[in-house]
Amino acid sequence: MSSPPADLRSHDFRKILLIKLSAVGDVVQTIPVLNKLRRRYPAARLDWLTTPAMAELLRPNPAINNVIEFAREEWSDPWRLAPFASSARLIGRLRAADYDLVLDLQGQLRSAIFALATGTPVRIGFDRPRARVWAASRKVPEDFRKHSWQGAREGSWLAYTHHIPLPTLDVHAVDHFLSVAAMLGLDADPADFSFPIPQSAGDRIDSLLRRHGGGGGAAHLVVIAPSGNWETKRWGGEKFAEVARHFLQRGYAVILVGAARDHAVCDNIARLAPGVLDFTGETTLSELAALIRRAAICVAHDSGPMHLAVALDRPVVGLFGPSDPVWAGPYRRHGAVLRAELPCSPCYLRQLSRCMHAHACMQDVSARAMIERMESILQQNAGDAGLVEAQGSGA
Repeated sequence: MSSPPADLRSHDFRKILLIKLSAVGDVVQTIPVLNKLRRRYPAARLDWLTTPAMAELLRPNPAINNVIEFAREEWSDPWRLAPFASSARLIGRLRAADYDLVLDLQGQLRSAIFALATGTPVRIGFDRPRARVWAASRKVPEDFRKHSWQGAREGSWLAYTHHIPLPTLDVHAVDHFLSVAAMLGLDADPADFSFPIPQSAGDRIDSLLRRHGGGGGAAHLVVIAPSGNWETKRWGGEKFAEVARHFLQRGYAVILVGAARDHAVCDNIARLAPGVLDFTGETTLSELAALIRRAAICVAHDSGPMHLAVALDRPVVGLFGPSDPVWAGPYRRHGAVLRAELPCSPCYLRQLSRCMHAHACMQDVSARAMIERMESILQQNAGDAGLVEAQGSGA
């Protein structure tokens, strides 16, 4: 293994591996790092290691030379030879690529193993959790402190030759990721979330709208992503249905989105709000992005659809309870977070059985509050669009 260059900022890396395996929101929030890397190293081979589900969204991106898939789902049954053989082949492929820079923004044991196995002389990842970082951060509930992200996990920092410093935890995940810029001499421009959406994805959305009887342009679609992987993030079908009924009465097409596992949640909302269009389980990530790009406004928990809406510069309301809007809210969107502002929140507890406060962080947010916030954002957006149009016409 060769020695790392003395000055990373001025070194011209030629083969770069970016590791961010999942989930949707985390991958979307890593795109600004990808775009800065491509501008800094325009001639470099730039590969991204991710899961197959994320690969579909990333593969059309011309900033990426190769999307390399880690078949994580195979490890759901580790007592077979297949996942070990598959990972061994992947490690061989990564080592043969002869990367000179690996940037691991996942920060877990499995991603660190892949980073270390490359034999690359420069392996960058987050620093380990440190008490002084908490001391420099805001006071938070104890459940939040115990379960929240604090830096590289599972000993993964041991695999890195260089560590991204964490002076405080009180910054958004996007800014945590972008803090690598100073180490590599990347530009200091604002975060650039731009990524391509294939024409085929837009065509598929047209087809779904026709099949479900929907229509309208970007000014007439409300996209709602009502489900969450955590029990504690779920708001309640009746409240989402009340929001949907309000916008249906206002003449909007209201569309429910989610993965196939979310059918029960969305079926209930569709039953309570006749007229909604249920696209649950019918879109790929690229197709979901194509749909959100057309939306007048999106509503979601702390989830992938919310971060896609930010990346696509669409109005959005993020519903927050157990997770932290400082770290994971709609990036730099003033007024886009709706929460109950309780002293027990955030907590980062995932199961309702562990909540000692009757799920108050979500129960105390009313459908009326959501409707008022959405209407306010829509009105502001319409005003901003009118101002731009007037300025463009010389009024």
